[in-house]
Amino acid sequence: MARPVVGIIGNHHLINDQYPAHAGGSMNSEAISCVSGCMPLLIPADPRFVSVDELVEVCDGFLLTGGRPNVHPNEYGEAETEAHGAFDRARDAIALPLVRACVERGQPFLGICRGFQEVNVAMGGSLYPEIRDLPGRMNHRMPPDGTLEEKFALRHAVNFTEGGVFHRLMGASEVMTNTLHGQGICRPGARIVIDGYAPDGTPEAIYVKDAPGFTLSVQWHPEWDAANDPVSRPLFTAFGDAVRAWAARGAKVLKSA
Repeated sequence: MARPVVGIIGNHHLINDQYPAHAGGSMNSEAISCVSGCMPLLIPADPRFVSVDELVEVCDGFLLTGGRPNVHPNEYGEAETEAHGAFDRARDAIALPLVRACVERGQPFLGICRGFQEVNVAMGGSLYPEIRDLPGRMNHRMPPDGTLEEKFALRHAVNFTEGGVFHRLMGASEVMTNTLHGQGICRPGARIVIDGYAPDGTPEAIYVKDAPGFTLSVQWHPEWDAANDPVSRPLFTAFGDAVRAWAARGAKVLKSA
């Protein structure tokens, strides 16, 4: 029996700084395949090639991945500055309306890092261009040196709302996570519930209130060692269960047609 399909939102990338490509980290595909139990499908996030209407029909759920480019500040009513970094406007044009479509349809998605920020912006929220410049905040960016293991090492705690969605999912009110981001939530979007914070007050875990489907999103990178990490595994497992439930519902509709 075919596995349900999870569309993995890719990023524009230049191979050897010259050849244009759509890219997705292999650890994202591994987490979706081996932990969520779904078939990963890399999506070229560009409205020239795909549309939101097509994507929600082809895929059963979506992984909104991290990526070096940031959501363009025009999307939340602010002017572009050097602090906002690099952008991927083609991805903005697909990911933001895709989030809104999934919320409305009840179709599951999991947001990671940039994906977490996309969910907030899609729901009308805004972002800080650089968290580490805010008074009292730590540097959440990826360490510039070291191995991948060192870059993705657990660096700070995340505290969840007592009895909240993430607390129930993880079986703990505090977990340790990695941190590899520069931007973060400033103003939460409509219906965005912040369910977890870093010790410095940076939002780290959110969901969309009263959404009929799975909308959990995190600021850290749970795709790293997802099969073994005690925080990542339940997150990807729950997401896979939600995708299978969506796919099964669609299969029942087809059978009854």
